[in-house]
Amino acid sequence: MPELKRLHADHASAVLDFELANRTYFAASISDRGDEFFDQFPDRYSAALAEQEADVCAFYVLVADDGSVLGRFNLYDLENGTARLGYRVAEQAAGRGVATATVRELCRIAAARHGLRNLRAATSDDNVASRKVLTKAGFVPVGPAAPAALGGKSGTWYQRDLQT
Repeated sequence: MPELKRLHADHASAVLDFELANRTYFAASISDRGDEFFDQFPDRYSAALAEQEADVCAFYVLVADDGSVLGRFNLYDLENGTARLGYRVAEQAAGRGVATATVRELCRIAAARHGLRNLRAATSDDNVASRKVLTKAGFVPVGPAAPAALGGKSGTWYQRDLQT
């Protein structure tokens, strides 16, 4: 049974494996991270852990029984009871409700562990799967998302009140 865990230094190699194995799959629906991301992965990973330690962000990984990463679920810019949600799920886990269930779980954790009251997420208009995940997880569309927020694609911001 996959488990949602707070990102830790020990997850680094499994996260890199996840990103590399799913790079082409992710690039079909979201902007590719680019070679620089992978070239600088150790430094970026350390910086992410430092942001998490400073309570600026909270990063989670969905870990399979074998220790591999099935998804990343992140809370960015924790401030004044709000944060932005970002997530990605491995191709092998897509289409089975894994993302929806984990986003719901992260919403519970966001309120209970991080004291958040509201989450926002943006997705491109052509990312039907992500729109479905957000809607099923209780998010509602609240307005257009600028292409700059979505790697050059137009999209929509979604929001979920965690107090209801």
